[in-house]
Amino acid sequence: MNYRHSFHAGNSADVVKHSLLIALVRALQQKEGALTLIDTHAGCGRYDLGSEQAQRTGEAALGVVRAFADRAPLLDDYRAAVRAVNVGAEPRFYPGSPQFLAQLLRPQDVLILNEKHPEDAYALRGAMRGTPAAVHERDAYELWLALLPTRTARGMVVVDPPYEQTDERDRITATLAAAHRKWAHGVTVIWYPLKDRATHRWWKGNLRQLGIPKFLSVEHWLYDADRAGIYNGAGLFIINPPYAFTQALPPLLEALRAALAPEGHRGAITADWLDDGR
Repeated sequence: MNYRHSFHAGNSADVVKHSLLIALVRALQQKEGALTLIDTHAGCGRYDLGSEQAQRTGEAALGVVRAFADRAPLLDDYRAAVRAVNVGAEPRFYPGSPQFLAQLLRPQDVLILNEKHPEDAYALRGAMRGTPAAVHERDAYELWLALLPTRTARGMVVVDPPYEQTDERDRITATLAAAHRKWAHGVTVIWYPLKDRATHRWWKGNLRQLGIPKFLSVEHWLYDADRAGIYNGAGLFIINPPYAFTQALPPLLEALRAALAPEGHRGAITADWLDDGR
């Protein structure tokens, strides 16, 4: 439990994750029916980019700061969501996924947040004060299954663990399999870091064996060649993405790649269906 997102808030992975979450929820909201949005690893809800933790890593400079310096119109929604929790032109505070999701809520939608770490759960309740979000303090994987199927006809689960535990990928795989049996039509988003391609290929192979259709893999590789033992990027698995989202995805991914590419690197960001044999 020693992971703190405050060291990494606003990095390139956050920019990609939150830009895609905004696009995904808005695509789902093209239908009037109510949505239930569930965040299983919600964290603190909001992060101070001027804090000692954030300043120690400086990761926001390669993420949200780059996104704000960029002028691509496709990132306007993302920048507007960050500005909504700030005063002034430059971002001092960074909203976690709970605050991004809360900004997107319509009156008929439901937001359920979960954070197991007691200190972070306390901070989360403070960050979400004044919103209709329900906050739980439970095991993420137990809650994931317990809340399915959602009370509304449609919903989305966001799974964003720290990957500090060696069995994290195994727990995700097992829980996803059980969740799909209970809620085959639901949308699920799973964030993951990209540190080496071999580990990622192994996990994708295990996930492919689940036989889940409509399983999209979005991968953002920062560097033109892997750097051994370090963070090389991040991705999202998205189960049952709506058609409107997948159709609009290519130009958004290109805008993100261009805005976030490190100096001297082009980088790459791709979207492929998991059942295409790769």
